[in-house]
Order: sequence, then C-alpha cells, then structure tokens
Amino acid sequence: MSYLKEFFSLAVLGVLIENFVLVKFYGICPFLGVSKKTDTALGMGMAVTFVMVLASLLTWLVQRYILIPLNVEYLQTISFILLIAALVQFVEMVVAKLVPSLYSALGIYLPLITTNCAVLGVTLINVQREYTLFQTLSFSFWSAMGFTLAIFLFAGVRERLETSNIPKYLKGFPIALITAGLIAMAFLGFQGLSF
Repeated sequence: MSYLKEFFSLAVLGVLIENFVLVKFYGICPFLGVSKKTDTALGMGMAVTFVMVLASLLTWLVQRYILIPLNVEYLQTISFILLIAALVQFVEMVVAKLVPSLYSALGIYLPLITTNCAVLGVTLINVQREYTLFQTLSFSFWSAMGFTLAIFLFAGVRERLETSNIPKYLKGFPIALITAGLIAMAFLGFQGLSF
C-alpha cells in the first residue's frame, strides 16, 4: 500500500505541484515553439516522456553503479548530458522512420530535447533527492506527464486563439506569452498541496 501512496504522491508532485514548465520554468523552448497545434504538442510530449523516463533510468544506474563506486560524482552533469544526447539521437531516428509527418512537424525542436533543461533537471533532482529506482521512474514519468499536460493545454489555447478576435498588436507571440503566464499562475495555486 505504501508504494501506491508514494506513486500517487509523486504523480501529484510531478504533474501539478512541481510542474516543470509552468512552475519550475524548465523546457520553455519546446513549450513555446511546438505548441501551435495539439497533435504536434502531444507528439513532443510523448517524445520527451520517453527520453525523460529512459534518461532517468540510465542516469540512476550510472550514478549508483559507476560514479559513486569510482568516487567521481563530479562527472555527473557531463555523463548525464552525454546519455541524454545519445537517447535523443535514438528517438530522432525512430520518429523519423516510424512517423515522418511528426518528425517534420517537430522540426528543429526534436533534436533540441538534448538541451531541454527539463530532461536534465529531472535526472539531477532524482539524484539530489536520493530517490530509489521506483521513485526515480515514478517521478520522471509524472514530471514528463506534467510537461505533456502543459504543452497540450497551451496548444489547445493557442489553437482557440487563432479564431478569436484579438487586437492586432497582441496577435501571435504576445498573446501566447500572456496566456502562458495566466496558465502558470493557475498552476501556482497547487503550491499549497503537500503529502
């Protein structure tokens, strides 16, 4: 029962309380760049989810079984970035082969997952909080779901704004930034939750 409670706590933490995009402001580049259409946003969210969970698994193993035993924890950031870069290259090849339309829609933002600070951030938070493997995978998955939720919600709002009557000087990116700020303020309301 404690695993279920812990899983639920990490879900609420990752999706709502510490949402990487709307609360911590990690991963803003793809959030603003790929959020014009909901299908593209969902595709980016799934790619980030895959990379984030797999990167967390691999970095947890590297930290636990290589860096700590060799007493070279100071190489943590460099080794984590290299692992993330390799994973993103793998994801890019798979998406290009299996879903070419999504690959072309994501454009430059797919390889930019390598430098998405949300992916590196979740791996470093997992190590800093000394999460177990179960906690690492749970927090990573739910943080990625929070990223996906944020980018999907924002894409839905942006699609709706395309048909709305907006003053000319606010059209495009200005109204997108205002909208992102309002959504972020709404998510800050979850800060009072604790488990």
